[in-house]
Amino acid sequence: MKKIFTSITILITLSLMGIIIIQVSWIKNMLLIKKEQVRDQVNMAMYEVVEELVEEKSKFPSLVSPKIMSEWPRDQLLNLMRAPTISQRYSVMDIHKKLRRSFEKHSQAHTNFEFAIISSTNTFGYEMVSGKFEQSYDKAVNDTLHNWVAVWPLVSLSGSETESLSPDERLIIVISDLQDYVLRSLGWMIAGAILFTLTIIAAFYLTVRTLLRQKKLSEIKSDFINNMTHELKTPLATISLAVDAIRNEKVINDRNKLMYFSSIIKDENKRMNKQVETILQAALLDKDAIQINPRPLHVHTVLENIRENFELQLNERGGKAMLDLQATQDLVNGDDVHFTNMLSNLVDNAVKYSREEVPPIIKISTQAAGKNIRIRIEDNGIGMNKETLARIFEKFYRAHTGNVHNVKGFGLGLSYVKSMVDAHKGKIKAESTPGKGSIFTVDIPLKS
Repeated sequence: MKKIFTSITILITLSLMGIIIIQVSWIKNMLLIKKEQVRDQVNMAMYEVVEELVEEKSKFPSLVSPKIMSEWPRDQLLNLMRAPTISQRYSVMDIHKKLRRSFEKHSQAHTNFEFAIISSTNTFGYEMVSGKFEQSYDKAVNDTLHNWVAVWPLVSLSGSETESLSPDERLIIVISDLQDYVLRSLGWMIAGAILFTLTIIAAFYLTVRTLLRQKKLSEIKSDFINNMTHELKTPLATISLAVDAIRNEKVINDRNKLMYFSSIIKDENKRMNKQVETILQAALLDKDAIQINPRPLHVHTVLENIRENFELQLNERGGKAMLDLQATQDLVNGDDVHFTNMLSNLVDNAVKYSREEVPPIIKISTQAAGKNIRIRIEDNGIGMNKETLARIFEKFYRAHTGNVHNVKGFGLGLSYVKSMVDAHKGKIKAESTPGKGSIFTVDIPLKS
């Protein structure tokens, strides 16, 4: 079973890692492809605008009639013959609208951009002699880490009317946050991939958790069957021996021996009935079928009675139970039987799990805790480690103490205690140190 569980866990882990690696690789490739696709669409949109601007630049505008031009001075006529630049022909808003329309046409309506048009004055480079700029252009063009800069020459067509008559210009377009735009456009696909990956991880976690739980339940079931077999076989064996002894003629004729063996049979029969009742009680707890009948109870009286019940058992081992009842109010609403059994089980555990070489000393105290009465049961027994302490209220769980059967029971006592504390709307806390003892603290609401 252990090998199968390990193999399943390893296989699922490897499969999960493989799926995650494939998902990451797929997302990276998808982002690259989408980025190139967006670049191509943006380039096409920009090219259409540049083509339109160059075509306009290659033509002389119809300004005035030839008759009027013939009457102008020569200097004015020469200035007029210079072809106007794109910056002179269009406003910033005009060019912005052209670019936006083209982007929308090529499915890039949500692309953010800035632009500028600059003119050249010599053959050695470009300088700003005239131009049109959007307000945030300077900031955008310098952020090359997040933005994509595209430069398009605006030169009159060869053989056109304005060839060599106007300065060369460049249209610089800055596409803002291209990576973020690509991520947003693929957001639902990436979110879906992450969601499904997390779903697979959650399914893997639940699978492993279920397997561990099933393994734990299997171990608990095996321990329970072993303990139950032992607990029932012992009284049955004793009864069988007592019956065989009664059949002996010497015993039949001896009234005292007959009464002795009869009492053994009766006691062992009571013991078996008690074990069966405990198991049935656990089944009722599972179904929440145990009904409590609360009535006013004095906690101090209950604790004094419990101390008396265990006094003889403690005296036989040289131990004692000490009461320190400091709570000024001890009246609660509790079920007489279940409330008493709940506290008796805690004292009984303190006696059972005492150290062999050390007389059991049990300190039972009460004190006020707001609207609750706090009951504290402290012992000097074998104690519990952290793993045991975390599981003591689990049904059928029993701490391993070296010998499986050195302490009788099915591991139902503390589970019953926890259920009864909850039924009385209280709280229970356990503290323990191995080799030094344990402390159980129970808070029960006072009767209002």
